[in-house]
Formats: sequence, C-alpha cells, structure tokens
Amino acid sequence: MKYIFTGIAIMLGLPAFANANDSVQADTIKLHHLHDVTITARRPGTSRMSGAINSLKVNKEELFKAACCNLGESFTTNPSVDVNYSDAATGAKQIKLLGLSGTYVQMMTENMPNFRGAALPYSLDYVPGTWINSIQVSKGLSSVKNGYEGITGQIDVEYLKPEAEEGLTLNLYGNTLSRQEVNADANIHVNKKVSTELLVHQQKDYGHHDDNHDGFLDNPNVKQWNIQNRWVIKSDKDIFHAGVGIINEEREGGQTNHSIMNTGRLYNIDIKNNRYEGYIKNAFILDKTHGTNIAVMANVSMHQSDALYGDKQYNVNEKNAYAQMMFETNFTSSHNLSLGMSINHDYFGQSIANAGLDAHNEKETTPGIYAQYTYTLSDKIVAMAGIRADHSSMFGTFITPRFHVRFAPNEIFSFRLSAGKGYRTVHALAENNYLLSSGRQLVIGDLGQESAWNYSASSAFNIPLLGKTLKLNAEYYYTRFGNQAVIDYDSDPTQIRIENLSGKSYSNTFQVDASYPIFTGMELTAAYRINDVKTTYNGQLMEKPLTSKYKGLITASYKTPLGKWQFDATLQLNGGGRMPTPYKQTDGTMSWAERFHPYEQLSAQVTRWYRHFSVYIGGENLTGFKQKQTIINAEDPWSKTFDPTMVWGPSHGAVGYVGIRVNIGRL
Repeated sequence: MKYIFTGIAIMLGLPAFANANDSVQADTIKLHHLHDVTITARRPGTSRMSGAINSLKVNKEELFKAACCNLGESFTTNPSVDVNYSDAATGAKQIKLLGLSGTYVQMMTENMPNFRGAALPYSLDYVPGTWINSIQVSKGLSSVKNGYEGITGQIDVEYLKPEAEEGLTLNLYGNTLSRQEVNADANIHVNKKVSTELLVHQQKDYGHHDDNHDGFLDNPNVKQWNIQNRWVIKSDKDIFHAGVGIINEEREGGQTNHSIMNTGRLYNIDIKNNRYEGYIKNAFILDKTHGTNIAVMANVSMHQSDALYGDKQYNVNEKNAYAQMMFETNFTSSHNLSLGMSINHDYFGQSIANAGLDAHNEKETTPGIYAQYTYTLSDKIVAMAGIRADHSSMFGTFITPRFHVRFAPNEIFSFRLSAGKGYRTVHALAENNYLLSSGRQLVIGDLGQESAWNYSASSAFNIPLLGKTLKLNAEYYYTRFGNQAVIDYDSDPTQIRIENLSGKSYSNTFQVDASYPIFTGMELTAAYRINDVKTTYNGQLMEKPLTSKYKGLITASYKTPLGKWQFDATLQLNGGGRMPTPYKQTDGTMSWAERFHPYEQLSAQVTRWYRHFSVYIGGENLTGFKQKQTIINAEDPWSKTFDPTMVWGPSHGAVGYVGIRVNIGRL
C-alpha cells in the first residue's frame, strides 16, 4: 500500500507548488470574463466512426480514465473488448471479441498487420499505453485493404506522431504488486519538413506475490525494455514515414522458493523474448482535388523466443515481411475506388524438447490483389463492396468477399449491415506455446486453413433528451466457421488437443449500450452483452469453455468545470460459463465444478490536472474477487494433472496504483 500513501501525499502537496499557475489562470478569467466568452466542451473519449464499417475510435481522453499501462489494459472501460489471462503461470493475455479468442482479431499498428505468430501471446504488453495516440476497434469483418484475416474484428493502434508539438513527456507508475514503469516520449522538428520521435518504455516487477497461497506466483516477474524511433518527412506531393523498434523482455514465474513440496525441485517458468521491427510508409499525392494517390507500405520483424516450462523447452525464431502497394481515387464526391496488391511472408524456425512433440519449421508466402468500391450519397447512404484474391504457398488460391452498408436518413438514426468471409493460417505451437505450461500432453493435429463467414446488423440512435443527447446502440453479430483449429480440453483429461473442426462452430453476440451526459462534465455509460458461443468437441456441440455468457458494464466519468479534477469509475459484471469437462480424482471427488459463477470487478481513478503535469491514483479489482483455484493440482506440478490454463477470473485481489505524467515541453 506504500504507493497509495505516497500518491495521496503527492496529491495533497502539489497544490502548494501549483498555486501560482492556478492563480494566474483564475486572475486571467476575472480580468476577461466581461469581454470574452469562452465555450468549452469535453472531447468524447470514444467516438463512433461514420463510415460503412462499424468501428469505434478510442482517444487519449478515454485512455486517461484508467492506468492503461499497455494495450491490454486500455480496454478496461470498453464494453466490446474483453482481455483475459490465458493461463495462471506465464502472464499471457488474449483479447476476446464477439466471444472468440484474440487469434481471430487482426492486430494492426498504423494500418499495417503486426504482432503475429510467436508475438501474439504477449503482444498486448508490447504497446505501452503512454505511446498510444488512439485505437480504432472494428467489430466484425473490416476492409479487404488490410488482408483476408480479422474474422471477428480488427484493432489498429495509432502511435504518438513525430510531427506533433515538440516536447518531452515523462510518465512514472507503480502499483501494490511491486510493479514500476518509466515511460518517455520526445519529438523534435528538425525543420519544417522533417520531424523525429523517440519512445522509451521500461518495466520491472519486484514482487513475489502468492495471494491464493498455492505456491505459485500469481503473475510472473517481468523485465522489459521497449524503444522506438520514428521519422516523418512531408512535402506538398509526398509524405514519408519510417521507424525502427526493439523489445527485450524476460518473464520469470512458477513456484516460489518455499514451495518445493515433496518433489525436491522447483517448477520454474523462464521466457525470454527479443523482437526487432522496422517499417516504411510513403504516399505520393497525384491529385489533391480527387484525392488521387499511390501509397507504398512495408514492415519487417524478427521475434526470438526461448521458453522453459518446467523441463519443457520451446524455442522459436519468427521472421515476417509484409508489403502493400495501393492506388486510390475519388471519381466524384460519391464514388471512391481503391486497388492494390500485397504480399506476406512468415517463417518459423522451431525446436522443442521434453514435450512429446515434433516442432517443424513453417513457411508461408501469400501474395494477393484486391479491389474496393465505395459509394456515398449525401452521407445518408454509404455502401462498400470489396473482393480480394490471395494465393497461399500452403493452401492455394482463395477468394475473400466483403460488403458493408450504412443508412442514415437523418441525424437521429443510422443502420448498418455487413457480410463477408475471412481466413487465417494457424501456427499452433507458436501462438499457443503457453499451453506447454500444463502437465497435460499437448497434441497438435494436421491443421488446415481456418475460414469463417461473419454477418452483422447494428443500429445507432442520437436521441434529444432534456437538452442533451442520449446515444443508444444495438448490435448483433453471427460468426460461422467452415474450418477451425479447435483447442479441446474436454475429450481427454490428460491431454490438450488442437485439431480441425469436425462439426459445427458458431458465435452469436448481441450488445446494447447507451451513454448520456447527466450534467456538465458528467458522462455515464452502460452496456450489456450476451455471448452464445458453441463448438463441437468429440462429436458433441457444447458451449465454449472458460467464456462468460454475458457481460454488463457501467462507467461514470466526471471532470470539474475548470478541468483540474477528474473522477472515473468502472463496474463490470462478468457472467458465468462452462468449465471443461471435469474428471473424477482418486479420492472420488471431481477435479473442478462444471460451471463458474458470475463475478463483479470495480476500478476507480482520481486525476489531478496541473498546467504541465498530472497525478493519478486509483485501484483495480476493488471488489477483491479472486478465482479460488487458478492452478489445478498445484501441489504436484510434475504430474499429468497439473494445469494452470483453467483461468476464467482474476488471480489476485485489489490492486492500488499511483502515477505522475509530466510534460516538460520543448527540448
């Protein structure tokens, strides 16, 4: 709790240092209130995009409502996106969208695919929250411009821009789990055309927390360095972006030193990740009047991971290269055409020991072409039709059609429909290597290409109410798989199997949400979502395990009239769901319950804003709910029944944190 007490002391003491600034502001207001009228409005933290695709833009204002240390923690206040731990030992997290795992969500950084394969299990930790300028979340199928993936959605991260106002910003953070972070972003305008930016992130966990006293760390201790350097060069006819990045990360988890039990040796988890990446983007403006341009973009990455799970060793060296060339023009204000070609190459050099598996090197090259036409009629109708053809060196040629339409007859009501198909190549071991932490044998079949159709309908209302606007949205999504790599926990209690779908697999998701400004500075949002996700396991159509049937969310945010104080709170209700099929133990008891129960989580934050810095203090999971048993048979981690992957809730109780953001200004 020392971080909380320190934060309170800082917040109480800072006004003495800021009185001069605040007094100047107050005096200025007194001097000019008779002569000038200033109209202020609070920028919405989340805004719905007006195009044919149903997407949300999450701005920095929304990210400031919580700690948002990284991308995975940036969706605390978002009713559409869930972030859960994949297991209780490695710290791997996954996004869930439309009730399905994050493998079906296409991860993008600045409109380019990123964080694939081996980077996927920990990718949510690779984007520090302070680096994020905005996040665009597209639900359901997106544009064919970005490829054939993204079956349930797309998350595109926009970083801070080199061409933004010059200056240096620091962010210091610490929490009661003994985690500390230092973040910095600085940009310099070399001249009117050239700007550069340096982004730095450092994280270290000092604690050895075992709140449920099962002998295992609740979260691994993570050490991470993350650095990016980004450049932009602008002229009247040309815009050039480029950058490089390096990530060095170590994860240490497993048993604590006092929990050797009767085995005589500790079960350790040691994961080392090194990632190197670079990108370029160049747009040639041919005709500003018609928005005619040719753009070229490319990124390359190498991700090296050496992982030890007890006595199982898995090493992977992934190399990825992606390039795209596109042409876009507006024939008139109503007609837009986009044409392009792309190529993606993935290579996985893999080795594995003591896991009963053979790790083969994997390689796939996929060139493709696409065309997309958009028709706009006075903003009342926007229709987008796209089709692409790709040829995989593993699976041959396949066609991806997608269609979106938005109808908005007036400012009060709008309606969207979409339909289309998506594909995905499975790299089962690289994407799911955290499953090796289980004592159950991992069995991987001869997997085919995943494919699914996605259909959606949504409506949005802006209803005038008591002088303000009530925003109401309702959405329905249906996803049906043709083929799927099914992770099967049910068929055999001593195995985790990844095999091709044999039967049906689908997801139905219905969500309704509403937001309303109760009074000046106060915004209230409420949402409710139902998930109906079923897959065939061992010939039987069953609920997908470890998936909540429903989710409720209420957020409240208040900022004082002068913008000095901000108060934010979020309450989540996570519905119960099915556990994998339990088995009878030697003493006659069942290994676990057939279902898990609903639980609540509350988070809150108070922020004090000053002219050049802000201080925030808050807490997560303030209800203190913990999953009682996150690891099965923790007392014998070397047995076949040891399993840390049965995670459906938090493994630790309430967490307090404090942080400070400092804007030092121009260098």
